[in-house]
Amino acid sequence: MKELINKNILLGISGSISAYKSLDLIRKLQDQGANVRVVMTRSAQSFVTPLSAAILSNHDVTTDNNFNKNYTVNHIAISKWPDLIIIAPATANILAKLSSGISDDVLSAICLATNSTIAISPSMNTNMYLASATQENLKKLNARGILCWGPEYGIQACGDCGLGRMLNISELLVLTIKYFKSHNCATKNLKILITAGPTRERIDPVRFISNYSSGKMGFAIVKAAIEEGAQVTLISGPVSLPTPKGIFKKINAISAFDMYKAVMLSINNQDIFIACAAITDYRVENFSIQKIKKKHNKQLTLKFIKNPDILSEVASLKYNKRPYIVGFSADTENIKKNAQEKRIRKNIDLICANDISKPNQGFNSNYNELHLFWNQGNMILSIKNKISLAKKLLHQIIVFYEKKNKY
Repeated sequence: MKELINKNILLGISGSISAYKSLDLIRKLQDQGANVRVVMTRSAQSFVTPLSAAILSNHDVTTDNNFNKNYTVNHIAISKWPDLIIIAPATANILAKLSSGISDDVLSAICLATNSTIAISPSMNTNMYLASATQENLKKLNARGILCWGPEYGIQACGDCGLGRMLNISELLVLTIKYFKSHNCATKNLKILITAGPTRERIDPVRFISNYSSGKMGFAIVKAAIEEGAQVTLISGPVSLPTPKGIFKKINAISAFDMYKAVMLSINNQDIFIACAAITDYRVENFSIQKIKKKHNKQLTLKFIKNPDILSEVASLKYNKRPYIVGFSADTENIKKNAQEKRIRKNIDLICANDISKPNQGFNSNYNELHLFWNQGNMILSIKNKISLAKKLLHQIIVFYEKKNKY
C-alpha cells in the first residue's frame, strides 16, 4: 500500500557530498505516491546536476538561475505548494541561514516564506556538527517547530568518524511516512474547547456595547479541528454563521460573563483551549431595566467595571487540569510587544497576534495574518483566507501541544 498518495513534497538539496543520495530519495518518495519537486542550491550542483533531479522528479528543478523567470517558479508560489519540505542534505550553511532568517538563495527564500512544515537532515563533518554555533542554530530551529532527522554516527567522506552523516534514505522515507501518519491522526480523540465571536454588554433593553468580531476565524478553526477528527466544543458569542457540521457541543453566550461561566464549566478534561473570541473587557455596572430616554438626558454617563479574565482564570488551573492554552491579541499598534507582554502576563502557552489596523484583514474580513509567539520563539503565518489559515494554525498548535506533552 502506498503511504504518500497525493502528498506534495519539496526536496531541498544543499551542497554536501551526500547530495547524490537525494536522487534515490526522489524515487522512493514517488514510489509511495508522493508528488516531488526539487530545489537545489548553487553548491549542490557541484555534486549532482539539476538535469538528473529533473528527470527523476518529472519536474523542472528550481535553482538560483531560473526561479525568477516567471511566476510559476517564483519562490512565493513554490513556498505555498508543499505539504512538507525536506532538506536533505542540510549543510551547516543552510542551517545557519534558516536560523538567522537569511534568504539570499532560492532554497532559503522558500523556507522563509513557507507556512509548511520543514524537516532537515543534517550532513557535515562531525566537528562542524558539534560546533557551538551549529548546535545553537539547531536549538533555534527546533524551538520554531522545524523537524531534525539525524544525523547518524559513522565514517565520513573526509575520513573522520562521528556524528554528522546524513541518515540513510530508507530511514528518511520511514520518517516522512511517520510524519504524515502522525499529522493525519494528531487530533484524533483530542478534546478541544474553542471560543469564537464577540460578546455583548447590555446598557438597557435595546442597547449594548460590543466589538467588530464576526466569529469567522474561530469558526474556521472549529471546522479545521473537526475535519482532523477532534472532539470540539464551541462556545460562541452572537454571530450569523452556521454551526459547523460534526461539532460535539455548542454553547451560545451573549455577555462576557456568560462566556466565562460556559468556559469554566466546560474546561475540565479538555486537551487544548483556543480562546479566539473577542471578549468585551468591561460591562456597564448598573444596567437599566427600562429603555434610557434621550429626552431626559442631554448627557449620558455610564460607569463600567471589568469583566472576568477568562484566559488568566484557565491558566491558573492546577497543572494536571490545565489544558494547552492558545490566546489571541487583536491590536492596532506595538503588535509584537503587546502580544508578548500579554502572553507572559496571562501565563499562556501560545498567543496569536493580528494587526487589525491593516486593511482587508482581521475583523469581518475573510482574510487574516497571524504572528505567533511562544516561550522559545515566534513565527508569522502570512495572510491568506481564514479557512486555509485556520488549518495552518491548528497544525502548529498540535505540534507545540505534542512537544509540551511529550515528556
